[in-house]
Amino acid sequence: MNVDITDLKTVRLSQDGSAVIILDQTCLPGSEVYVSLSSAEEIWEAIYRLKVRGAPAIGIAAAYGIYVCSRQIAANTYGGFCSEFLRIKDYLASSRPTAVNLVAALDRMEKVVVAHSVNPVPEIVELLRVEAEAIRAEDAAACRKIGENCLSLLRPGMGILTHCNAGHLAVSEYGTALAPVYLGEERGYGFKVFADETRPLLQGARLTAYELQKVGVDVTLICDNMASAVMRKGWVQAVVVGCDRVAANGDTANKIGTSGVAILARYYGIPFYVLGPTSTIDLNCPDGDSIVIEERNPKEITDMWYASRMAPEGVKAYNPAFDVTPHDLITAIITEKGIAYPPFRLEDF
Repeated sequence: MNVDITDLKTVRLSQDGSAVIILDQTCLPGSEVYVSLSSAEEIWEAIYRLKVRGAPAIGIAAAYGIYVCSRQIAANTYGGFCSEFLRIKDYLASSRPTAVNLVAALDRMEKVVVAHSVNPVPEIVELLRVEAEAIRAEDAAACRKIGENCLSLLRPGMGILTHCNAGHLAVSEYGTALAPVYLGEERGYGFKVFADETRPLLQGARLTAYELQKVGVDVTLICDNMASAVMRKGWVQAVVVGCDRVAANGDTANKIGTSGVAILARYYGIPFYVLGPTSTIDLNCPDGDSIVIEERNPKEITDMWYASRMAPEGVKAYNPAFDVTPHDLITAIITEKGIAYPPFRLEDF
């Protein structure tokens, strides 16, 4: 490997606890820029604008973020502190609706506040820091275990196709879908990875290709509509993708375009693996139709990546950030606690 991927610190707390430090992913691959966030507005904007992205990384940023904001709450009474804490929590939760980790992390932080109503406010704030660090540590451990579980299904020399970015940049360490790739690289598996560019925000081109190349993985970038061509040539033996939410029946929401890859994989007889921590499983969500799909600014399609506008003025544009892959197209859902096969019994996790 050229470098250790964990040298890139996607999300961390500043040494004095006054700010969240993120690697601004909107600047990649051109430059590695770290940004300090110390207000609720800055944290909200960083999540919404995809400066920090990936379901687990968003949850970690939100946990650190609400701790940083809690330090700034002036109220001395529990009631005053709790009221302002809940206001900030609801505000941060509104930044992106689809990824379950965002709300799950904020709910964990709220439970700390509720469980310690008799404690002095400074003690509650310190307990929030401890909880935020625990969320990050648990994610790091989960990602490595997810990688080990998936690696048991892969063979050296395989061609692997992935969509969007479910690597180190999307989590605390290693990634979800890319965790087995990094572990395989460390052990000499020699995987050949095909990375979909992932329109319209190009997370595959800007982020997946960037981080895999950085550590020396054999990676080839392809346009999204080239996936069928490389599958037809026999260059792909497995598809690995991440997920932002898993419904109780096994339907999964992931970056727009994922469901199309799943359909192609089924046609060509290629296993389609969804990798994610159990924190992405939402048993309160019965199926994919119940998942709220974020819709983003149409300019991401018409203007954002071009020197001049590439679509006629006034044309309508539909820009969903995610789509739903039905459970019957998924070969296995791989978590840190094990591998689930159809029919999915996710309550066992």
